[in-house]
Amino acid sequence: MKDEKYKLSLIEKEIEKRYRNDHLARYNKGDKIHLKQMEFHRCNKKNRWVFGGNRSGKTECGACETVYLARGIHPYKENRPISCWVVSLSKQVQRDVAQQKILHYLRKDYIEKIVMSSGRSDNAESGIIDFILVKNVFGSLSKIGFKSCDQGREKFQGSSLDFVWFDEEPPYDIYQECRMRVLDKKGMIFGTMTPLKGLTWVYNEIYLNQNNDDEVWHIEMEWADNPYLDKQEIEKMSQSMSSEELLSRRYGKFMQYGGLVYPEFDENVHVIDPFNIPKDWQDNISIDPGLNNPLSAHFYARDYDGNVYVIAEHFDKGKDVYYHSQKIKEIAKQLDWFYVNGKISALIDSAANQRTLASSKNVVELFYDNDILVNPKVNKDMFRGINVVKKFLKDGEGKAHLFIFKSCVNLIREIKSYWWSDNDLPIKKDDHCLDELRYYLMSIEDNKKINKEKTPIQKDKKRLIRKLNGRNTF
Repeated sequence: MKDEKYKLSLIEKEIEKRYRNDHLARYNKGDKIHLKQMEFHRCNKKNRWVFGGNRSGKTECGACETVYLARGIHPYKENRPISCWVVSLSKQVQRDVAQQKILHYLRKDYIEKIVMSSGRSDNAESGIIDFILVKNVFGSLSKIGFKSCDQGREKFQGSSLDFVWFDEEPPYDIYQECRMRVLDKKGMIFGTMTPLKGLTWVYNEIYLNQNNDDEVWHIEMEWADNPYLDKQEIEKMSQSMSSEELLSRRYGKFMQYGGLVYPEFDENVHVIDPFNIPKDWQDNISIDPGLNNPLSAHFYARDYDGNVYVIAEHFDKGKDVYYHSQKIKEIAKQLDWFYVNGKISALIDSAANQRTLASSKNVVELFYDNDILVNPKVNKDMFRGINVVKKFLKDGEGKAHLFIFKSCVNLIREIKSYWWSDNDLPIKKDDHCLDELRYYLMSIEDNKKINKEKTPIQKDKKRLIRKLNGRNTF
C-alpha cells in the first residue's frame, strides 16, 4: 500500500513538472492568458490584428495562435496540418522575439526537425531558424517557416500557405504578397504590432476599415490589460514618457505629428452593439448638409442620466435634398421616431440657409418641403465644441457619456482619423459627421445654460444691478 502511494506521488510530481514546463498548456488553462488575448483567439475573421503597447501581451497572442494551429489543437478554429510563415522585420528581430516565443510555447517533444539558416539546431535559440517541422495530433507534420522583411518582396513569392503571422508592421508590398500566399487555401493573416510609425497603410487598411470589411478585425491592448505587469512599474514607466509616446507604447494608439483631436475615444468603450432604445430617449437628429460633399445625418438619444447614444446614420454624397429626406424618413420609420405636426425635427449647419444653384429655395426650405423641419441656429464655435465632445467622451472622473452604435460606421471612422494640423487647427478633411456631432452636443450644453436655475447670490446680484439702474426690483 505504501509502495503504491509512493508511486502515485511520483506520478503526480512528474505530471506537475511536465505541466510546469508546458507553457502552452498553462497559457491555455488561463494561468497566463488575459481577456483581450482570448478575444483574439476566439475571433474567426481572416485578417486579425492586435495593436498593443510594449509588454501588453500582443506577441504572446501571435506565438500561441501559431503553435495552436501547428499542433492542430486550436480551441476555436478548424484543425488540420498546416504550413505557415512567421514574418519579422529582420533576422535579428526574428531570433530575439518571434522565434524565441515560438520555441517557448512549443514543447521539444513536439518538434520533429529544426532546419537552420545559421547556427546549430541543437542550440536553435542562438541561431536563425529557417523552418520547424511540428508533430500535430493528426499523426502528420505541420511546417512553421520564418521570414524577415529585409529579405525583400521577391523572397515571399511562390508558396501556398494556411496563414501568415506578422510580428510588427511589415512593408505594404510584403503584406500584399503574403495575402496572395494564403489566397488559394482561403487562409488567414494576423498581425501583432506596436504602432510607432505613424499613419501608415495599416492605419488606413486595418484600423479604419474594421467596420467596412467583414474580414478585417482589430483589438487594442494596453499595459493594464496584462494582469502580470506590476502596477507600480506601469506608473513609473508612464510618468517617464511624453503623452504622444505613451499613447503608442502603452495604449497601442496610432499617432501623427500634432496628435489625435479625440485621443479620449476608445472603441472598446464608446462603440456598442445596437439595442432597442426606449421611445422617451429619442432626442434629436443632426445634419451636416452636402451635395457634392457627403451629407451626414445621425439620430441621437439620451437616457435619464444624460448619456448620449448615436443610434442611426445616413451618409451619402452626390444626391439632392429629396433623396436625403427620403432616406432620413426611412430610418425614422424603422426607429418609430417622433413627428411634430407631421414633420421630423432636426438641427442643421447654418450654411443650409444659403440658396443652391439648382433651386430658388435654400436647403432649409427644401427640407421643409420634404417634411423635415431643420433648425439652422446651431453653435459653430469649433474649439468649445471640441471640448464639449471631449467631455462627453470622458468626464473629469474618466467616465464615458457618449456611446455610438456599431452601425454608425462613418462617424466611427471619422472620430478615429481626426487629427490636429501643425497650425493648431484640426485638419479639414472627412469631418462631416463630426461637425453635426458637435452641433448636437453643443445644443445640449447651451440648453443646460438656458434652463439652469439661478442661485440666491445670482438673484441678489441681479436685484442690486436693477436697483442701481433705478428699476423696480419686484
